[in-house]
Amino acid sequence: MKREILLTDDGSYTVSIPEINVTYHSTHGALQESVHIYIVSGLQYALPNIATETISVFEMGFGTGLNALLTLQEAIRLKRKIYYYTVELFPLMIEEAKTLQQDALLNIGNAAMQLHEAKWEEDVVLNEYFTLHKTKQSLLNLSLPTQFDVVYFDAFAPTDQPELWTEVVFANLYQHLNTNGVLVTYSSKGTVRRAMQAVCFEIEKIPGPIGKAEIVRAVKK
Repeated sequence: MKREILLTDDGSYTVSIPEINVTYHSTHGALQESVHIYIVSGLQYALPNIATETISVFEMGFGTGLNALLTLQEAIRLKRKIYYYTVELFPLMIEEAKTLQQDALLNIGNAAMQLHEAKWEEDVVLNEYFTLHKTKQSLLNLSLPTQFDVVYFDAFAPTDQPELWTEVVFANLYQHLNTNGVLVTYSSKGTVRRAMQAVCFEIEKIPGPIGKAEIVRAVKK
């Protein structure tokens, strides 16, 4: 399917697939959405309960790499080691990634392009605080390699990828979360929350970013 680069309201770029009318991020602002949902409501919320030297993050949907880039930025700011494992069946081409202009947006050297150019299917150490592992596998068939502290669940909407928002999928993620581990996602649909609750997640609806009334944070107790 044809992909297009789209400018969002906060000056950051996202990717659009016009054929199926989806965007990788909110058109109200890709950057503000990722910061609010995944960094503030996910990673920063979970940090007080993570005692290990290395924080483990799993991301469903590498996409534009923005969530990974913001997490790398947090790792450097906090001087905390992060192991970042992410799934993406249809990665962007390098030329597409360049047009997102993420390095200029965040003033973080060439980190964004390092993320996109990193080899697949192996651990890549980007700096002393951040190790990346990208895999081109389906979440439905994926055997997760370790336990995680935080999950960024950033698949396309339940109406577009219903097979990824099921009890089976959330049960697998629940089993691979450490105690007090946190899963955050932009979708607060009733079917999504019920699927999470069915596998014993404790669910909390919290205010969303601009253009989104509510998001969901799920915790493994």
